[in-house]
Amino acid sequence: NALLHGALDALILKTLTRGPSHGYAVARSIEEATGDALQVEEGSLYPALYRLERRGWVEAEWGTSELGRRAKLYRLTPAGRAQLAAELDTWQRFATGVSKVLFAS
Repeated sequence: NALLHGALDALILKTLTRGPSHGYAVARSIEEATGDALQVEEGSLYPALYRLERRGWVEAEWGTSELGRRAKLYRLTPAGRAQLAAELDTWQRFATGVSKVLFAS
């Protein structure tokens, strides 16, 4: 479960490197970037965004969506950028380790 949280956190942080976004747009961006291989459900997305906000990795403020609706916009903080770098390093080591086992002859 911690791995899944970490992966979702990293995906959200990476998505927000492109600029502030509201939750639905973050989810759609992740889905599009993965060719719809990953579906980000609201029940996972919003708790993750709130968790990232509590940790100081993202900031939220009310703004206007591209459709002109009031929306909470999430922005990556400097601490969030540092966390993303750490998450990418952890993920790379994890993926390398798993690949060594799965692709060993």
